Amino acid sequence: MNRRSFLRHTIHGAAVSTMATSLGMAAPARRQLQELMRIAEETDRVLVLVYLDGGNDGLNTVVPLDQMSNLSAARPHVILPENSLHQLEGTQVGLHPSLSGFKSLFDEGRLKIIQGVGYPNPNYSHFRSTDIWMSGSDANEYVNSGWTGRYLQNEYPAYPEGFPNTEMTDPLAIEVGYGASLLFQGPTAAMSMVISGPESFHELVDNVEQPVPNTQAGEKLRYVRLVARQSQQYGEVVVAAAEAGNNIAAYDPANGLAQQLKVIARLISGGLKTPLYMVRLGGFDTHDAQVDTGDKTKGEHASLLKYVNDAILSFMQDNEALGTADRVVGMTFSEFGRTIMSNASNGTDHGTAAPMFIFGNAVAGGLTGTNHEIGANLTYDVDLDMKYDFRQVYYSMLTQWLGMSTEAAQGVLLDQFNPISIIKGADEVTGLADWGRERQNNLSVYPNPLNGQAKVRFESYGEPLRIDLVDLTGRQVAAIYQGTPPTGQQTIAWDTQVLHPGQYVVVLRTPSFQQGFRVVK
Repeated sequence: MNRRSFLRHTIHGAAVSTMATSLGMAAPARRQLQELMRIAEETDRVLVLVYLDGGNDGLNTVVPLDQMSNLSAARPHVILPENSLHQLEGTQVGLHPSLSGFKSLFDEGRLKIIQGVGYPNPNYSHFRSTDIWMSGSDANEYVNSGWTGRYLQNEYPAYPEGFPNTEMTDPLAIEVGYGASLLFQGPTAAMSMVISGPESFHELVDNVEQPVPNTQAGEKLRYVRLVARQSQQYGEVVVAAAEAGNNIAAYDPANGLAQQLKVIARLISGGLKTPLYMVRLGGFDTHDAQVDTGDKTKGEHASLLKYVNDAILSFMQDNEALGTADRVVGMTFSEFGRTIMSNASNGTDHGTAAPMFIFGNAVAGGLTGTNHEIGANLTYDVDLDMKYDFRQVYYSMLTQWLGMSTEAAQGVLLDQFNPISIIKGADEVTGLADWGRERQNNLSVYPNPLNGQAKVRFESYGEPLRIDLVDLTGRQVAAIYQGTPPTGQQTIAWDTQVLHPGQYVVVLRTPSFQQGFRVVK
């Protein structure tokens, strides 16, 4: 069994060997419990992709402080005052004035900045370059599937036949936007569920039906909407997760990106097992009015970056408060950067390389890549050189966070790429395959966080087993089940109303191994 197969089949759980008592089912020691929780967290991972639609100006986002003189000469219409920038300690870069939250995340080691990300032979068309980034292909290749779509097809090769099922009850991916993107298109099927926006999400959750005209055409429209809702096979599980989840942090109601991430945080906290999400913020095609003439720290770009800064900060604070922060990683991307030289309209035009941000508690924070050298007396056709291929970042995310083998990741990305260290303890993570077993009990608990009545699901092999709830010190809190259930998939009802709020581990034990699943009340 390869590593990703193990992760998929164990879902949230982790299997470890244990010394058997005379009863064959020893309670986990404190150290074993910590290991159970560590592996359980590593096998329930979420990746959130944040698309900055339009081409973000990297040189005004992550500013090379050692190049300010030549940069000022090249882009006098948009250059930011040096004293307005958030300088990152130990580096020669400063963040845009709107990115104060990103500065804090960087100082805390929870933000990775990768400089100069692009691809060879760049294309300056929004549509074509977006396709290249989403498909993970060479500039001269036309691939009709997305890199995450191929990843999901690799993990769930039978999809969509027979889905949802007991192995995967939830959507494989969710994107918030106006339609399905190339990103989640697999070789044979679209792999994502689309939520058109936060408003439609709340309409789905609250079973709200928009009014229609009192005409024959209105009745037809009502019927079309009804059929669309009924045909959404994952609607019920999304509603269940939304009802089980909540939000604790404050999100700006006027910030569209924040509202999208608020939806995702709620679904994750509600126990949805979807591993991939995408949100987007448009407006980065700043050909004009990128900055205000009187104050270059303000303008369209400053407003956009503030949306990004505030939305991601609220999202991370929410995940922290909800107890999900250690298993959520986010990544920003844009179809290209912008020109070194500014134009006469207080803006910049389509360029090449730009920085990417990766955020999360598990991220190996810091700055990767050196500053671009900005030459003197530039001409308009001189652009930034690529320092890292964007597929290096994808490859690193697939292997270090999503758990693919190097061979499988190369297959997904259609080539071989050198990795970048983006996740803490990446060497430990890639060795997780050693935990694989030929059999797993596929332990899961739903909903999670617990909200009263829960279901404990597991695979039985006709041997004695017991399921207990323990706290984080290893003390038994409750006995959930003990016996020898029939062979096959089993579901046990569990009343959690009497539990005190807190974090626990559901532990399934057999005479040969034990498996843990972390839950929150």
